[in-house]
Amino acid sequence: MRLTDEEVQSLLQEMEDWKLLEERWIARKYLFQDDLQEIEFVRQISDISEEVNHHPFISIDYKFITVKISSQRAKGLTKLDFELAKKYDEAYEKIKAG
Repeated sequence: MRLTDEEVQSLLQEMEDWKLLEERWIARKYLFQDDLQEIEFVRQISDISEEVNHHPFISIDYKFITVKISSQRAKGLTKLDFELAKKYDEAYEKIKAG
């Protein structure tokens, strides 16, 4: 079920690095110093997404991975989008910690 604007804003306050785009997407840029870490991160978020059959847009640019997520069926953001964003953040922190 699609979240209200108020629900989206409340959830975004808990996730400082994620930004709202076009009132329909949340996005975050992750910085890496190592190409192998980038590849491992993409693999891990792909695995996380595959488990729930809900996949983000992933862009790989020199030292940056940008993840953008929304729910097409709901035509906006759902609780699942934010749950996945938190899991992606956890994967990032583990990779950065080595």
